[in-house]
Amino acid sequence: MQLYISPSLRHISVFPGKGFKEFIKVKVGSRRVSYRVLFYSLLFFTFILRFVFVFTAVDDTIDGDQSKCSSIGCLGKRLRPSIFGRRLDSNVPEVIYRILEEPIGKDELKGRSDVPQTLEDFMAEIKKTKSDAMTFAVKLREMVALLEQRTRTAKIQEYLYRHVASSSIPKQLHCFALKLANEHSTNAAARLQLPSAEFVPALVDHSYFHFVLASDNVLATSVVATSLVRNSLRPQKVVLHIITDRKTYHPMQAWFSLRPLSPAIIEVKALHHFDWFSKGKVPVLEAMEKDQRVRSQFRGGSSAIVANNTEKPQVIAAKLQALSPKYNSMMNHIRIHLPELFPSLNKVVFLDDDIVIQTDLLPLWDVDMNGKVNGAVETCRGEDNFVMSKRFRSYLNFSHPLISKSFNPNECAWAYGMNIFDLEAWRKTNISLAYHYWLEQNLKSDLSLWQLGTLPPGLIAFHGHVHIIDPFWHMLGLGYQENTSLADAESAGVIHFNGRAKPWLEIAFPQLRPLWAKYVNFTDKFIKSCHIRASS
Repeated sequence: MQLYISPSLRHISVFPGKGFKEFIKVKVGSRRVSYRVLFYSLLFFTFILRFVFVFTAVDDTIDGDQSKCSSIGCLGKRLRPSIFGRRLDSNVPEVIYRILEEPIGKDELKGRSDVPQTLEDFMAEIKKTKSDAMTFAVKLREMVALLEQRTRTAKIQEYLYRHVASSSIPKQLHCFALKLANEHSTNAAARLQLPSAEFVPALVDHSYFHFVLASDNVLATSVVATSLVRNSLRPQKVVLHIITDRKTYHPMQAWFSLRPLSPAIIEVKALHHFDWFSKGKVPVLEAMEKDQRVRSQFRGGSSAIVANNTEKPQVIAAKLQALSPKYNSMMNHIRIHLPELFPSLNKVVFLDDDIVIQTDLLPLWDVDMNGKVNGAVETCRGEDNFVMSKRFRSYLNFSHPLISKSFNPNECAWAYGMNIFDLEAWRKTNISLAYHYWLEQNLKSDLSLWQLGTLPPGLIAFHGHVHIIDPFWHMLGLGYQENTSLADAESAGVIHFNGRAKPWLEIAFPQLRPLWAKYVNFTDKFIKSCHIRASS
């Protein structure tokens, strides 16, 4: 662009470039306008005009449509409403939006070898063919769709393998239980009464601190018990009541007979040893039998769930998790009957078998429950937005009218795993009846009220009976996401490996597993002979 000013300052011409005719020519009157003002005004106008032409040329290149729009013809188009020279609308051609928004059929890319496999392949092809905007959009759409399909397949396979791994009993743990069962049958020292007769009165003594753990996993139970006693400042006042099933009772009794945790008092008892459990109808057993029948047909099993091509991988993962045997385990349901199982106790702390205790838990008995039944950590607030973001809507189906009319979807959820239960206050409520009522409603609705575990009916049954305790006492999520730092985990009072990646499985997160493994004696003859190692 050139600016020409006549010697008399009466004619000023602006040229867009060499070879062009005069683009603007101004004849200046000698008396009406100040030459100096007009001169500076035209200088400013020339600068703006040059900017407009440059912007127009660049924008035409981006749009890839130069043949249909000359610089002069596009000037009006380019001078649409803008702020400081930037247009308010997008510079992306509409054809790209249109192509990218078109759906791709599930078989459209099947067997295609011309779809770019990587971003590098895509860029090389675009540069080589000098494609227009439409071809660019088509190729991009195909590449992204192919990668999405492959990612979805890989994620579903991962969830399926994790489901199989977490639902199966590792051969090392199976070996461990068999060796202990054999020891129980051949070694009288492995068949001791637990606890011994002199400590039996302590089982109902309110001056002791009573903990309850229900599990059919001997190794996991051993870690919880060891970490509890080792970190207690007054282990001689600790009573741990271990509840197990009939098949695990002998291995469990053998382990704690041969590996006592003195001076703590350990009671090992199978469910069939409880008078309440062996008399008449037991609601939890009836509910479990019905639940098992329904879940055996749930969504056609894991094969049908994985074969679903329309649902997101996260939804498929949740449905696979609903099939886990853990959610139909008596050990998982039995906590709802603590008042009946321990009629002489007024207060207990209930522990899951996938936790590790890292501090003294006796101060929990000083927590004022304010008349509530369940002392728990809430899971809707915290620095970890993934783990600590759970509300009622995370567990219950609020599209079902029975749920939507009874509860608030935004109400904060809380966690099982380490709970203070005031059994005296519990006996004054209908919590257990409410629990079984809602289990029955869920079964009648083909599991449409919720799909997973015992927490959803627990949220309902304990509604209005929960006292929130400090999150220091219970850190969650170590079994389903690895973003938890080792430093944060070490600073918590209790860490919980809730999720599929249990620390005794090969799929455990390697950076977190040492927090659990430190309480396992890998030199023990039973553990060593079954090839249970510190690192998987």
